[in-house]
This record gives sequence, C-alpha cells and structure tokens, in this order.
Amino acid sequence: MPATSQPYRSRRHSYRLLAAAAALATAGALAAALPAEAHESKGHGHLPGRYQDVQLLSFNDLHGNLEPPSGSSGRVSELQADGTTKTIDAGGVEYLATHLREARKGHPYSVTAAGGDMVGASPLISGLFHDEPTIEALNQLDLDVTSVGNHEFDEGAKELARLQNGGCHPTDGCYTDKKFEGADFPYLAANVLDEKTNRPILKPYWVWKKKDVKIGFIGVTLEDTPGVVSAEGVKGLKFKDEVETINKYARVLQAQGVKSIVALIHEGGFPASGAYNYDCDSAGAGSGISGPIVDIAKNITPAVDALVTGHTHNAYVCTIPDPSGKPRMVTSAASFGRLYTDTTLTYDRFTGDIARTSVKSANHVVTRTVPKASDMTRLIARWNTLAAPIGNRAIGYISADVPNAGTESPMGDLIADAQLAYGRELDPGTDLALMNPGGVRAGLTYAAKGSEGDGVVTYAEGFTVQPFSNTVNLQDFTGAQLIQVLKEQVSGANTAAPKVLQPSASLTYTLDLTKTGADRVVTDSIRLNGAAVDPAATYRIATNSFLAGGGDGFTTLGQGTNDLVGTDDLTALEKYLTANSSPANPIAPPVANRITIVQ
Repeated sequence: MPATSQPYRSRRHSYRLLAAAAALATAGALAAALPAEAHESKGHGHLPGRYQDVQLLSFNDLHGNLEPPSGSSGRVSELQADGTTKTIDAGGVEYLATHLREARKGHPYSVTAAGGDMVGASPLISGLFHDEPTIEALNQLDLDVTSVGNHEFDEGAKELARLQNGGCHPTDGCYTDKKFEGADFPYLAANVLDEKTNRPILKPYWVWKKKDVKIGFIGVTLEDTPGVVSAEGVKGLKFKDEVETINKYARVLQAQGVKSIVALIHEGGFPASGAYNYDCDSAGAGSGISGPIVDIAKNITPAVDALVTGHTHNAYVCTIPDPSGKPRMVTSAASFGRLYTDTTLTYDRFTGDIARTSVKSANHVVTRTVPKASDMTRLIARWNTLAAPIGNRAIGYISADVPNAGTESPMGDLIADAQLAYGRELDPGTDLALMNPGGVRAGLTYAAKGSEGDGVVTYAEGFTVQPFSNTVNLQDFTGAQLIQVLKEQVSGANTAAPKVLQPSASLTYTLDLTKTGADRVVTDSIRLNGAAVDPAATYRIATNSFLAGGGDGFTTLGQGTNDLVGTDDLTALEKYLTANSSPANPIAPPVANRITIVQ
C-alpha cells in the first residue's frame, strides 16, 4: 500500500503533537463538558478543546484557465431575492488566488482540495506548454490535494505522471532554463489501475494533518473515463467503480485510525437551477439535484463525511442522504475557476471524526473586483511572452460573435463545416461531417481580447475552441449506420444526458424532444443535401479521432471502414477560416438551423 501520510510540503504539513493521547486523556472529564461549538483553546499551556473547525476550500474543473475566461464561460448567475438572476463576471487565477488567500485568514486549520480536471482542454497559455503553467499556478495557490479527472488523461498516464513528478517533456523538452518540478500536491487516482500490475497508477488516498487533527482524502474519476477520452489516452488502464473504490479505501483509512474522510469525485450532478447560490435542499435533502452523483452519494459508506465533486461544470451545495439516511454535504464549484467552495468541517478530537450535523458549506464567486495576486500576474506574463509569437497570429475574421450555446451551436456548426471542407480536400467524395459537442470548448468573440482588432480570430482563440489535437478522420458508413449514429445521440449511453452532434450544412433532420430514447430522432426527416438517406448506400463521413474511436457513446462511429487520417482539427478550422474570410469579407456565424427541434 502506498504511503500516504508523508508530507508534500514540509512548510505546510510537517507537524508533531507530543504526548497528545496522554494530554487528551488527562483532560477527558473537562473537555467532555465543552459545547459542540468550542474551538481550540488559545494561549501557552492550555489544553486543546474537544472540537476544532477545519476549513475546507475546494474547486474543480479549472481546465488551465489562468486568464479570466471570456463570454459565458467567464460568468456566473446569482439568484436574487425577487427570484430574478444577476450575471457576474468571474474567474481568472489572479483573482482566485486573492480570494483563497483572503478566505484562509483567521483559519489556522485550513486545507484546499480540488475535484479533478485541473488541466486538459486548456487555453493556449497552458495547453501549448502541456499544462506546466497550470501546475505551477496551482503550486503557488497552495493546493493541497486533488483527484484526477478524465482530462488528466488527455495525453496519457505517462504525461500525467510527469505532471506529478516533474521533468521536461519527452518530445518538446524544457520550455525555460528551469526544470519543471511537477506538482507539489498529490494527484489521487484510487480507481485508475495499471492493467499489468492491477495497482493504482497514483496514490489512492492522502492524509492531511495538523497537530492532532487528521483528515483523509480519497480521489476518484468517473468510471466511464474511457468513454470520454481518446483510446490512446487510457491505453493500458482500468477504471473501477467509484462507490466500490471509495468504500474500499475508507475502510483502509479507518484501519489506520483516520476517521474523518472526504471523497474527491470527478463526477457530478445537475441542479434544478443554474444559479450558483440555488438552495437545492429547499424541498428536502437531495431534492433539487439529479444525475450520476446522486446514486453515487447514496451508496458511499457513511464513514465518508463530505463529497467534493465535479465534471458537469455545475454549481451546487446540496445534502444527499447516505446509506443510513443521514444527509451528507455534496458540493461543486462550477468550472474555470469562477467559484470556490468554503466548507466547515467540525473535527471531534475524542472520536477523531467529523460532527456531520455541524458541516456547513457555501459557494463564493471569484469576482474580478478584488486586487490581482501579483505572483499570478507575473506567472501569466511570463508564459504569455513565450506563447505570444504563436498565439497572436491571425487565422481568420468574423462579423459577429460565434457562440457555443444551445443544442445546436453556431460554433459547432462552423467546426463541422470546416471539417467537411477539409475532408473534401482529402477525398472529394466526402458527404458530411459530425462534431461532438464536448469537443467545442468555447465560442469566438467579435470584440478583440488584445491588440489584434475587433473581428480578428487569433490562433490562441482557435486553440481555446479546439485544444485537443484530435485528427480529422474519414470513414465509410452505410446509410443505416448513419441513422443509427444519430439515434445514439439520445439513446443508449446518452439516454439520460443527450449528446447532440453538431452537423455540417449538408445534413438536416428533426429532433423531437417530446418523445423518448431513439424515437426522438425522426428518421423520415433525415436529409443529406436535401435527399433522403438510403440505408443501403455508402456515405463518407468526417469526424475527429475521438468520435472515430467510438467516444461519447457513439459505438457505431467506431465501426467505420476505409479509414483515412488527416491533419489535426485546429488546422482544419484555420484552413477554413483563412479560405473563407478576410478583413473586408469576414465570415458570418452559422444560423444553427440544421436540426429542427420540437419541444
């Protein structure tokens, strides 16, 4: 079993409590009379009180967003007293650092944890350098521990190990004259096993200690990580059930005398409101949230005292009943560093456990009205200087915002059109292109972010939209398979949470959301260049390599034939923008009317 109680930073975790057991035993009768809200006694020579509040600060799904995210990705909704919502600009690691540092003041017992996807699908400033800048920023943020998320596997287990342990990139080398040191916090991957050794690829758990207080953290990612990551990224790995894994390591921690336990789970839920401060327990514990995290939370052992979650990019602070029926805190802080969660865990020194009824939690906005953290400003400036020669290059021109919003988005359609055009360069017989919505990470904004001018699309902006370096693949499918692919958007693995593919202009059909399952795709409405799809005919389809491997539950897309692998998807987008736009004739956003939606 890997050692988990060794400190990562001696300046923050190296504490000794001399004769703690004897002191507590001596003070037993006195301390037993202390009220539940008692705190550690102050002053030299005083014995500690029975109860100690521990501040748990948490966030999730940062995705390398060091600079303030733009558009809707950089805003949160706040529920007002009159029932309306207010939009607030939020995010940016310069502001996140300030907020976390201010929150820690007055809290000598404070630990900071994260729920995965710290890296991956990152903007250029981080993604161009294989997310070394983000790891450096998280070190300076004093992050104590995080679970892995699915995006930690975008570049495979070896690259994840490098982010943990340090060292220069095996292909690109060192970016500066200073060796990359890696994360000085542990990445936890309890349910990710090496197929050969059947052991976790990283630490499964870690114990935070300060004086006589200790809290165990178990980290897992969603079991379906292979379904949302390229096959190459998870090669040689097994992903185990979240509940079984957490329950297993909770027993391990208890056997080591650790009774206070927090689970970091990169899986999440869907609150009934998009407001970050929505009360999802207004009608009872767990009443205002749905999704995978609900069943997970209901089955994790009561030995776990709180759950920090992520993956869905939603904001919530909910209680969900554990197997014994007692409410347990479950939190998520949206994404991109727009929120952080402040949770109070009341530690009982007599039992070594958390007083669950005293757990309190709230999400807080990372507003941009506070001073910027100067060390983060310097970090961003340093990496931007290295990225600028590549990132500032113009690759196209737009006449208005190209948003990434809605069941069918203008940005998704633009990417599909670009991939179809590129596919026809490779093979003039290419019929259509399909783009997975999760691969579209942002829209394009008309307003200039820097000195490039309004309407100019820079390489950095394009990278933010498509950061995965997937290739554009061409494959042959029958018409029957194409119809099945469209039905897989709303059935099978995608029944509960549909994943609607973004189509090129050559494909149109009707999606009837009043129906259920595969019937939501109206088969008779499917048209290719205005003609009905022939189930027996062969069609040439362009997708990215993630979809071509059957990702996102599209198993039929993994069955194509006559494969042809092209360049990366960002290059295809750049070629399309360059060929179809200029300063005098910018490209207009697609109307997003290829899918007729009935609701």
